[in-house]
Amino acid sequence: MPPEVPRHIAIIMDGNGRWAEARDMRRVKGHESGIDSVREISEECARLGVGQLTLYAFSEENWKRPRVEIRFLMRMLKRFLVKERDTLMRNNMTFGAIGRIDRLPPDVRKELEKTRKLAEKNTGTRLCLALSYGGRAELVDAARALAQQVAKGKLRPEDIDEAAISASLYQPHMPDPDLVIRTAGEMRLSNFLLWQISYAEFYVTDTLWPDFRAEHLHAAIEDFNRRERRFGGLKPAEKPAI
Repeated sequence: MPPEVPRHIAIIMDGNGRWAEARDMRRVKGHESGIDSVREISEECARLGVGQLTLYAFSEENWKRPRVEIRFLMRMLKRFLVKERDTLMRNNMTFGAIGRIDRLPPDVRKELEKTRKLAEKNTGTRLCLALSYGGRAELVDAARALAQQVAKGKLRPEDIDEAAISASLYQPHMPDPDLVIRTAGEMRLSNFLLWQISYAEFYVTDTLWPDFRAEHLHAAIEDFNRRERRFGGLKPAEKPAI
């Protein structure tokens, strides 16, 4: 029986700086090399039939980094959005982003929208970049949106439930991740998709992101297929405790 392919894979891409430092390079070289991993993993997800690939590209906390590094990352993001359009079209991929996008520079937002529109009629894997993203910020923004509906009399407080919160997130129709991968051996969530990953399976690898390739993705999917996903329930053969 072929392995089950996760419907939605989310990746915390970590280790670019350490990769560069281990080679006596500037940190920015690690970010540049990480783009090769983004391309290969995106194409492999498209080949495997993964429904969505979400990549944690730039967090809300990343704005605290030195200005020179932020400027470099924004320039690199702009180049990526232009250069990888061929990759999206060749692999029939759609494209989107989540986060406080209005914080990005205007020229980056412009290319982001052009890339989204170019690929909007494709029907394959959706590549989603988390940009200026934070899980807590997303929940704050969702709470504000719900509060505004209540203030306008369009929603009663007692009608706010999990479905209402989900509908107010950045991508309401995005399926929850089945598999979350974190590279570079770190064992924390880093404020990523806090609402959506309630029942996701986690896979941590010591591989640094610039070295992460298709074989590492396959290893994560194979590990995912060895898990028993119960979503709070029991296995069919298990009997209740009472």
